[in-house]
Amino acid sequence: MAVHEPSMAEALNLAQPAAESRLSMPTPIRIPVSGFVGFSIGSTLGLIHGSRIAQLQFRAEHAHKMPTSTTGWYLYHKSKNYHTMFGGMREAIRMGSRLGFWTLLAFGLESTVDRYRGKTDFLSTVLSSVSVAGAFSLWNRFSLPTAARTAKYGLLFGLAYGGMQDVVGLARGRPVSYVEFFRRKFRSASNLEEQRQV
Repeated sequence: MAVHEPSMAEALNLAQPAAESRLSMPTPIRIPVSGFVGFSIGSTLGLIHGSRIAQLQFRAEHAHKMPTSTTGWYLYHKSKNYHTMFGGMREAIRMGSRLGFWTLLAFGLESTVDRYRGKTDFLSTVLSSVSVAGAFSLWNRFSLPTAARTAKYGLLFGLAYGGMQDVVGLARGRPVSYVEFFRRKFRSASNLEEQRQV
């Protein structure tokens, strides 16, 4: 009798129905995609911020020796644009990497909590968001009031994002644990009332 070897899709849980997974994507696809999206957003923000700072820094460093000729102005703007692009790209890589890392950590932790609990609902998102906010605060050595504010933002993000995922999941037919709990309680209460009336 031949033993069934799981395919790569089965081993990575890619065969999970889209209605049962978060964001309608299996976990092994959702986590790298979220990291890429985080990196892209961070890179865009870093490019804008870094190029603006590099441009201002170049102007400040060269304010005492402004060019006087047409050729001088051409070379000044050429150098300024080079420094602006270089500073923007450097900050884009830095900020994109940082935001991508924290995004991967949050989505990976959310998936881990989902598997550990055996349920997929907003509580996993809240727990992972608050945990990542705490780790972010420790990493950056925030003061206690700043860490509390970061944890509050993590909680609000977890509630909003997790709630949104649950609403979309319910619309797609994915069972949500706390909704099923209330449905069972409501059904049992209505069944008891019907039995009393009979």
